[in-house]
Amino acid sequence: MGTGEKTLLFAHGFGCDQQMWRFLTPKFGSEYQLILFDYVGSGKSDYSAFDENKYSSLKGYAQDVLDVCECLNLQDVIFFGHSVSSIIGMHAALISPETFSRLIMVCPSPCFLNFPPDYLGGFDREDLEELINLMDKNYIGWANYLAPLVMGQNSDKGLIDELGASFCSTDPKYSKTFAKTTFFSDDRTYLSQISHPTLILQSSEDNLASVDIGKYMNTHIKNSKLEIIKAHGHCLHMTDPDKVYERFERFVTC
Repeated sequence: MGTGEKTLLFAHGFGCDQQMWRFLTPKFGSEYQLILFDYVGSGKSDYSAFDENKYSSLKGYAQDVLDVCECLNLQDVIFFGHSVSSIIGMHAALISPETFSRLIMVCPSPCFLNFPPDYLGGFDREDLEELINLMDKNYIGWANYLAPLVMGQNSDKGLIDELGASFCSTDPKYSKTFAKTTFFSDDRTYLSQISHPTLILQSSEDNLASVDIGKYMNTHIKNSKLEIIKAHGHCLHMTDPDKVYERFERFVTC
């Protein structure tokens, strides 16, 4: 969308699709070209292109990002990633640094696992394994449990229901692979390798990625800025798009 000289590439999180950006994208003016896409296995993507081995690593999803950039001949891209896509964008930028100019990370986490006492990602491995197993036992129940946890229990019910419906609409064959890759990856060692200016947007109340996670990333990404937004939930681009846009504008003009 748009014909501006500056390019923004939006990458959705686990269980979502490009429609989740609709609250934020209208705020960008005519100076921007906006690129949206669905990862293979999500949304309206070509499911026949799914490769379980490829997508068992976040670098497989990063290749999707790079394929989009190559296909459209994009350079100096400002990357907007939600949740796990923040880390996917990091991998894409490390593989092809010349393709990107800045990274915007919305509610990111480099690792959801706890490794006490040095790092607390929020979840013990046993709890995450139980969550993944629930996908096999009761997929609808899994979606109904996870949606309010991600969106935030105090968020608009319509948004919670939309996220739950998005989870349910994705074939478990593909979503389970994405879930395992998302929740069991540990990408902390890559943070110090990022050289791009990076904006970390963290919700003050987030069940999946705490403020401490944002501080951890800010400490380890040398050219980063952390903005803690007073909000509830893991989907700031949907619940608080005005605040996200305000921080983005401040970041790209400084």
